[in-house]
Amino acid sequence: MEKTDILSLTLEELEAKLLQFGEKKFRATQIFQWLHDKKVTDFDKMSNISAQTRALLGENFYINSLKIQKRLVSSIDNTVKYLYVLPDGNKVETVLMEYHHGNSICLSTQVGCKMGCKFCASTKAGFVRNLEPSEILLQMYETERDSGRTIDSVVLMGIGEPLDNFDNVIKYLNLISHKSGRNMSLRHISLSTCGLVDKIYKLAEMKLGLTLSVSLHAPTDEKRDQIMPINSKYPIKELIKACGDYFNATGRRISFEFALIKGVNDDIGTARELISLLKPLGVCHVNLIPINEIREGDYKKSGFVESFKKILCDNGLNATVRRTLGADIEAACGQLRRDNI
Repeated sequence: MEKTDILSLTLEELEAKLLQFGEKKFRATQIFQWLHDKKVTDFDKMSNISAQTRALLGENFYINSLKIQKRLVSSIDNTVKYLYVLPDGNKVETVLMEYHHGNSICLSTQVGCKMGCKFCASTKAGFVRNLEPSEILLQMYETERDSGRTIDSVVLMGIGEPLDNFDNVIKYLNLISHKSGRNMSLRHISLSTCGLVDKIYKLAEMKLGLTLSVSLHAPTDEKRDQIMPINSKYPIKELIKACGDYFNATGRRISFEFALIKGVNDDIGTARELISLLKPLGVCHVNLIPINEIREGDYKKSGFVESFKKILCDNGLNATVRRTLGADIEAACGQLRRDNI
């Protein structure tokens, strides 16, 4: 009989399975707390669970695990970049970042990526598979165990497109926010998407309270088509409408990611086009990103970042420049996995 990945089960799913084995419903909550609050890695460590029930768990379930293959620690700002090996031998990256408001972690949601954005290292090795809910969770759990730091916020912005792994990501959000487990508020979680419009609407219906970050990177279809293939399926007009509808449904401000690329999207004209595109939305934020140069690409960092920001702010858009962390360890996702396949 094939065993079940118990870390990927919601509390309700765990209750249903235990009831089938003749266990009491409350046992599921106890086990769930051991897994997600105390983060045990062995059923025998569940001290308030009977030996008989622990044996039953071992016969029918397994606790998933990740192994650290590489750990790079920045000497500049304490950023830590992990390369985790999954049970099937595939690898993903996770980045632990230190801010004045606490520790944040960037999690991967897929092994590789289908989206094909021209400036991104994550897509270069191709797409392999989706991550299970437990594999998304374990990046955080293992990082806390290894670093000794408590993680205060999460960004789903590592390898992969989170909305392309929709069901598993939603289950992860259920697990990480459950009051009987880690109980992290979804207001401390940001989900980044390149613009899967149908999934943005699906997410809006759920009214989860998380922050939606949209990787825009260009204000016109002509420019976005050149760097983001997804734009041919969901052009900017459809994407911006979906973002407006998301805000109206949830009341949550949207953040637009804009990686500035020298000679591609960093000129005054592009800034003004961006203002015209986003200002009608009302409440939004533009996060300007000095692009991460990758060995497989020709795109270079812009020297116009601060000037670009000033144009946006002077014209009524809320804009900031993302702080560059872990520059000495190439902390942007994708390259470490690419080098270790």
